[in-house]
Amino acid sequence: MIRRNHLLLKLSILIACLFAVTPAAYGMHIMEGYLPPGYCVGWGFISLPFLVWGMKVIQKKLKENKRNITLLAMSGAFIFVISSLKIPSVTGSCSHMTGTGLGALLFGPGPVALLGLIVLVFQALLLAHGGLTTLGANTFSMAVGAPFSHSGCTICAGK
Repeated sequence: MIRRNHLLLKLSILIACLFAVTPAAYGMHIMEGYLPPGYCVGWGFISLPFLVWGMKVIQKKLKENKRNITLLAMSGAFIFVISSLKIPSVTGSCSHMTGTGLGALLFGPGPVALLGLIVLVFQALLLAHGGLTTLGANTFSMAVGAPFSHSGCTICAGK
């Protein structure tokens, strides 16, 4: 019984540390027309190198194993579905998960940046989440920032 209590204590300390160390993330779609045109272009150019790098990594992964395309497609579908679910908040606004962490675990942050862009285009066109003019800023905040911050997680990386 004492050994079990010791294990539970260590587990609860670990969980408490995880919640204490996790940085706050405030990623949300930026609506159409909210940013000035210069900012839209600037964020697009900032996101572009990450997208090109993601395309190269995807091509490399597909050359290694053609079956990765199924897992890549399922990751994209998961990101689309999970980020389409809105969670109401007390302020009258809503929030949602991005789902890019799973893809970052499977493929790394580069491919997920490209998957995130595709998801954001579909959400802007089909669900009116975000917009086409703010695509660069939304891509950076949700498809570049989130996967890159998660890929540094030492627990998930097994370090």
